[in-house]
Amino acid sequence: MVDPRLSEDLVFGRSPAMRGIQSRLRALARSNVPVLIQGESGTGKEVLARLIHACSEVHAGPFVKISCPAIPSGLFESELFGYERGAFTGANSNRLGRVSLANGGTLFLDEIAELNLGLQAKLLQLLQDGRFCPIGAREEKSVEVRIICATNRNLEAAVADGAFRQDLFYRINVVSLLLPPLRHRKEDVPEFVRHFIDLYNSEFNCSAKSLSKQLLGLFQEYHWPGNIRQLENLVKRYVILESEEAISADLLVKSETTHTFAELPEVTRSASISLKKITKGMVREFERQIIIKMLQAHGWNRVETARALNISYRALLYKLKDCQVLAPQNGAAYR
Repeated sequence: MVDPRLSEDLVFGRSPAMRGIQSRLRALARSNVPVLIQGESGTGKEVLARLIHACSEVHAGPFVKISCPAIPSGLFESELFGYERGAFTGANSNRLGRVSLANGGTLFLDEIAELNLGLQAKLLQLLQDGRFCPIGAREEKSVEVRIICATNRNLEAAVADGAFRQDLFYRINVVSLLLPPLRHRKEDVPEFVRHFIDLYNSEFNCSAKSLSKQLLGLFQEYHWPGNIRQLENLVKRYVILESEEAISADLLVKSETTHTFAELPEVTRSASISLKKITKGMVREFERQIIIKMLQAHGWNRVETARALNISYRALLYKLKDCQVLAPQNGAAYR
């Protein structure tokens, strides 16, 4: 996870897109309107949500996070709204939900696109009038809470597909902030590297030196499918092992696979080729490269990789078999 102690200067860096977001931060924090933060996994959506909270009038109140995909749908309502004693088997006492815990502060709903339609309707009521009903309760309760949502998916496409309520989309999308991927803000990579080296040197009592110019150049050329989170994990590995060789191989994969994909068959006037066959093969290889990159970014965790690719776990297993993608032999393994 991206370190929440990142300074504001480091979070926004020098890229024009991030500077534009920073210029809106103070005005946005002063209001209590819902905010939707969009961006790829690992771009720092939670960090930005915490900054908005820290700059807001409710900064002294709680910041409560709920990760929508991490909680089974059958338990999500009780986790969000709480329940009364006797509401169901095992409910031996009253329990406050995350909404009540966030009263007077900020409720951060991470990856809100993962909510099912039934729960979306109940969240809509909370956004409309600040009222909700715990499971088993007879009376509604009211709260004063700032709602910030985040997603790595295209919610407009989800609305068009019927997977996300249009009325809820408009409620949470009063102000939308789009975080650029790290590959679009490469001027900020050196500062992130320096920060994480200092951070993990201190945390692990290590003395790793600054990266060599050659390796830092690879960092800036790399396309970072896992964004800041991937960069942080690589730097952490470097600090612990104090070895540039331990991380350079991961950065060199891009140039090697790109070269393989770019190879085209020789074409002569007398040659006969199957356009369909060649195109299919190149698309298959490109898909294989994307899957490998995403697996690397998520530590070879197949569940997280399938979610990041917006495909089912079963579909990922089929593609791994079809593309003959094996776990590396350097100690990493599928999870």
